[in-house]
Parts: sequence; structure tokens; C-alpha cells
Amino acid sequence: MSGWTVPVDAAASARRVLLVYRHSPGLLAASLLVPVAMVGVFGYVFGSAMNVPGGGGYREFLMPGLFALVALNALMPAMVGAARDAGRGVTDRLRSMSVSRFGLLAGQALADLLVAAVVLVPTALIGLAAGWRVRDGLGPALGAFGLLLLFRFACSWVGLALGLAVGKEETAGQLGVLTIPFGMLTSAFVPTGGMPGWLAALAEWNPVSAVVEACRHLFGNPSAPGSAWPAQHPVAAALGWSALLLALAVPLAVRAFARTGR
Repeated sequence: MSGWTVPVDAAASARRVLLVYRHSPGLLAASLLVPVAMVGVFGYVFGSAMNVPGGGGYREFLMPGLFALVALNALMPAMVGAARDAGRGVTDRLRSMSVSRFGLLAGQALADLLVAAVVLVPTALIGLAAGWRVRDGLGPALGAFGLLLLFRFACSWVGLALGLAVGKEETAGQLGVLTIPFGMLTSAFVPTGGMPGWLAALAEWNPVSAVVEACRHLFGNPSAPGSAWPAQHPVAAALGWSALLLALAVPLAVRAFARTGR
């Protein structure tokens, strides 16, 4: 198979995913409403009772966490979509064609990346309206958004691998709910210093926490990092977690795609 088929197949696969969003605008609207609701609930309702250690506004502390959750949210749609295609025989039909399996999966992940970039723009505007600010200049801020998109890309591949392994849309939907406690057990909403020791350790080694703390560092927002290595070196930890997830998920997803239906 020619290497040129990879970008061609990836483009065709990405177009297929984007057409789903085009014909179902409610999917994109739902992705936008979640950050808005979280800014309202956590930023204004709970935020009035929250104090950030070391000073600083809680909404500035919160926004990097919400950005990271936007990235994490790639898991559920990727997982459910891959399981749906496997359950309905779409994956089997694609496997029977002379196409690049990696290209097809990469196209889905890249399409999700474009959707994430679209969602991050209004989320950032909502944050600016709520009082969030970029404190350390444009360069580090662009680095933070690049890191968010990298983590989103990695989460998409994890979702694809899990969805293809499960193969059933209903089961994938139930597993997708687990992303909620995984996203909550982080430093996104509260500093880990107030948690019990064992819980703080879990939160600080959570990949999402690394992304959150890295964004706070790059944006120049208030932060209360813990004592674990990822909390003390958040940018390196976020890059490392993203690379590790990609190194594990990409081959697993391609292998699961190849054996789906067998």
C-alpha cells in the first residue's frame, strides 16, 4: 500500500466525521454549553466560597481546568463513535477496502482536533468575560493552547482504542461516564493541598492535573501546585503524559481496528 494513501484516507475519514457535526449541530452546541455551565456553577456559585492559596481570583484559577476538561472530553465521543461503527458493521466494510487503517483512524482524531479548536475559542472568550486573563504574554499562551490540543489528540486515540476494543455502543457509553470522576479527581477545581494524602497523590499524578497546572503556569494564572513531581514540573509532565498515551493508544487502536469483527 502506497504511503500516499495515508493522507488521502485520513482526509476522507476526517470529512466523514465533520459531516456528522454539520448535519447534527446540536453535538457542537452541547460541547459549547458544558464549559458555559461550568463557568457559571463553579466560577460564580461555588467560587464565591473558594480561596486560592497564595491569592488570586478563583475564576482565573478555574479556567485552565475547564480548558483541560475540554481536552479530556475527546474520550467519550471517540469511544462511542468507534464502538458504534464497529457494532453497525461500518468498520468491517472499511477493513475490506484497500485503505490505510492508520489513516482512517488518524482522520477521525484530526477531525476531533478541529472541533476542539473551535470549542476552545468561545470557551476562552467566556473566560475573558468572567475575568480570566493571560498574564505572561502571547507566546506562552499559544504554547498552552498547543499543549491542550496535543492532549486532546492523545485522548481521541485512547477513545478510539477503547471503543474498538469494546465494540458495543451501549457499553462504550457506560464506560464514557467514567471520564467524569476521572476529570473531577484533579486539581482543576480545587487545590490538592486540602485533600487527604492518598487522594492528593492520585490527583497530582492524574494526567489531567499535569495539563491543568501546565496551562496555569503558561497563562500566568494563580496556581497551588502539590509536591509530586508532575505538579512541580507540569509542562514536562503534560508533554510526557501525552506522548505516553499516544505511544500506547495508536498501535492498540490500529490493532483493534484490524481484528474488529473477527
